[in-house]
Amino acid sequence: MLDWIQHIDTQLFFHINHCVKNDFFDVIMPLARDKYTWIPLYALIAFLIIRKYKMQSVYVLGYALLALVVADQLSASVIKPLVQRLRPCNDPSIIQYVHNELVDCGSGFSFVSSHATNHFALAIYFIMVFAKPSNRFYVVLGFVLWAGLISFAQVYVGVHYPFDVLVGALLGMLIGYGAGWAERYTLCYRAGKLL
Repeated sequence: MLDWIQHIDTQLFFHINHCVKNDFFDVIMPLARDKYTWIPLYALIAFLIIRKYKMQSVYVLGYALLALVVADQLSASVIKPLVQRLRPCNDPSIIQYVHNELVDCGSGFSFVSSHATNHFALAIYFIMVFAKPSNRFYVVLGFVLWAGLISFAQVYVGVHYPFDVLVGALLGMLIGYGAGWAERYTLCYRAGKLL
């Protein structure tokens, strides 16, 4: 069963890394996975949270930071050392077939993708912070597409397999959901809405 899953994963990787490859994505995907690309977005989100929550924004931003730290440490410091799956661009059995000329491969392990875990944790958390009945569709769509783009870029540039980002995304969603409920509980408790 595990061999079959790994075979499917490798075939999906090669499809994305080879068949989807084009000049436009060669420019966009390295930028999409670069943490500095998204600094203006993070600044805008922080501004909107501060404007909406005023003094309570300390808690809202604090839980966002907590979700990010938990996601990053769990994926990078716990799961990756346990599983020790080589990145496609470092795997001697397939390295000669991997397009990895766009970014540095890195020396870390592949499973799970920390990029996917971190960004889906933030995406789900921010959905819980910003979504209201009137805007829910657009908020969900925007944040899921954002995290999905970053995750897809990891496969496109050759540093992760699709299942690395899929499992990372699911893990991140759980962490983001937990942080979102913790934030709601804290704000309700501080507002005296909980006994």
